[in-house]
Amino acid sequence: MNKFAICNLSVIPLRAEASDRSEIVSQVLFGEHFEILEKDRQWSKIRLQFDQYEGWVDSKQYQEISKENYDKLSNDAVILNADLVEYAITPENQLTPLTLGASLSFLHHPEINSANYNFEGLKVSGIKPKNELIATAFMYLNAPYLWGGKTPFGIDCSGFTQMVYKLNGYSLLRDASQQATQGEVLSFIEESEPGDLAFFDNEEGKIIHVGIMLENNYIIHASGKVRIDRLDHLGIYNAEQNRHTHRLRVIKKII
Repeated sequence: MNKFAICNLSVIPLRAEASDRSEIVSQVLFGEHFEILEKDRQWSKIRLQFDQYEGWVDSKQYQEISKENYDKLSNDAVILNADLVEYAITPENQLTPLTLGASLSFLHHPEINSANYNFEGLKVSGIKPKNELIATAFMYLNAPYLWGGKTPFGIDCSGFTQMVYKLNGYSLLRDASQQATQGEVLSFIEESEPGDLAFFDNEEGKIIHVGIMLENNYIIHASGKVRIDRLDHLGIYNAEQNRHTHRLRVIKKII
């Protein structure tokens, strides 16, 4: 019988295999809940509730919860930290730093919030207008690129798009190739609006990159860092490198 848990630390690595040397494929942020699919003394294979993404985490890096509480959180409104960095504070004044997008829904449930965390920072909840996606995206500007990252301290291209959409009340899958299966295809760049997603492929035709459209054929995306570049019919043009860095495959309207 599967067990369930919640991340009670700031951010933990989600790995491809059960090893500290294994590739980090994503991260689990504070307050995210998940199902435990397998478990041994050191490692647990989990499936995140938000996007059904699977990977391995250290078995010491989470708090187990009941299925009843897992279901309760799954049905709750999503409440997220809206500040770049904030703190959850216990009555003993122990601080846990929270990154942008950390989940706060469980704080209202005393049976889950066993540490009695309190949070006094900015919160965001509910579905926002599409035009607010861009203001959220700019909060991550200059965040360093990190494969598997989901925070302003390190983020990858699809982690960036997923978190921007999540903070505005929308669900994207985790990887760029998965996100490319969502939404409605646009025929031309000219049809796109700020907030639409542009996808890019490699020589084999595999989707390997994603970014968020801005006005006037600009794009914000994570490449080295979260940056703004020009987009044309060939792809992303990096003026600093004086070349196209990513080949455009398709633009999709998600909302």
